[in-house]
Amino acid sequence: MNCDDFLPAELEDELRANAHNGSDDPLPVVKFFNPAGASAWLATELADDGDTFFGLADLGFGCPELGTFSLAELQALRLPFGLTIERDLYFKTGFRISAWATAARAGGSIAAAEQILAAAARAKREDE
Repeated sequence: MNCDDFLPAELEDELRANAHNGSDDPLPVVKFFNPAGASAWLATELADDGDTFFGLADLGFGCPELGTFSLAELQALRLPFGLTIERDLYFKTGFRISAWATAARAGGSIAAAEQILAAAARAKREDE
């Protein structure tokens, strides 16, 4: 995956806008994941240095946390079988990063949070 595929300009622009708009609870813009493991990252912001993301990081040990992580480091990771970290091409969410963090901590992972939040969205639609 080349750099433009890993972080297309429109997503980079959205991440940079989040970094400057002052919201303390933005929507995640992009999800990266390890196709050979349990690691995943949700990014809400990209700093002016073009490398430092802020978001939810889950290294697969059962304790996802909010913080910063590096675009360059994600791109440099080399996994078994020649795989690399990938961007979820279909990721979209209506849930703020605080909801993701709460669900990920409750479930122990971003993957579990996806299931928890999907169930919450279904329940909300059924109530409407």
